[in-house]
Amino acid sequence: MSVTETAYAKINLALHVRRRRDDGYHKLETLFAFVDAGDVLTARPAGQDTLTQHGEFGDAMGASFGNLAMKALSSLPRPGGIAIGLEKNLPVAAGLGGGSADAGAVFRIVREMHGLPGDWEQRAAKLGADVPACVLSRTCIGRGTGTDLEQVDSDLTGCAALLVNPRIELATGPVFAAWDGKDRGAMPEGSVRQIALAGRNDLEAPAIDLCPAISDVLSALQKTDPMLARMSGSGATCFALYGSAEARDMAQEDIANRHPGWWTLSGNLR
Repeated sequence: MSVTETAYAKINLALHVRRRRDDGYHKLETLFAFVDAGDVLTARPAGQDTLTQHGEFGDAMGASFGNLAMKALSSLPRPGGIAIGLEKNLPVAAGLGGGSADAGAVFRIVREMHGLPGDWEQRAAKLGADVPACVLSRTCIGRGTGTDLEQVDSDLTGCAALLVNPRIELATGPVFAAWDGKDRGAMPEGSVRQIALAGRNDLEAPAIDLCPAISDVLSALQKTDPMLARMSGSGATCFALYGSAEARDMAQEDIANRHPGWWTLSGNLR
């Protein structure tokens, strides 16, 4: 029995940081969405758990037992081992929840092969704030540290999306640490489209201070006339949404020609 899962790229259509908590985390309101492309994991039963990595960003993952996919596998009880091959197509430290997406895909693999324990959400949350949302890989609102989830119907499902990263890694911790602490207000209410268009990413300014190339990416995306262009998560990846696949593909071609060193990925929102 072989199982294949895609670790869908996560984007934050909106990310409002409300305050720093006493435990060092931040109180967030965010709108998660997922693009129908990402890393690819292939799994089969084995005598013991193993993880092999390949793909464009496979060498950037570090030791297999130190990454989130392996931690996710180790966190789930089951009767036998699983051997996983991970094709790493998403850049790391990029604001796309790449490691969390891999972990979420592992949870879905184990669910299909053996079923998940009743406390899987708590197990996922212990791995990282984005992991529970990445297990679902559906549009949802996250509150608290991002783990209190509310699934929502999306009027942006199928929307053409383009992801662009300047090939610069940007760790999450320093970006949150650089946030100025100002509460700029709650995430708006309404449809997914309305929240996305009226929302913001409060980490965009501190991320640009740490990685000025993000501003260049946003400027390049804005010139392609998207419906919306915004940084995802803590950066450095930015996304743009378009009214058609043709407009998105033209934008991707334009950016690839103007900035051949940048990473791009096209897809549609799930």
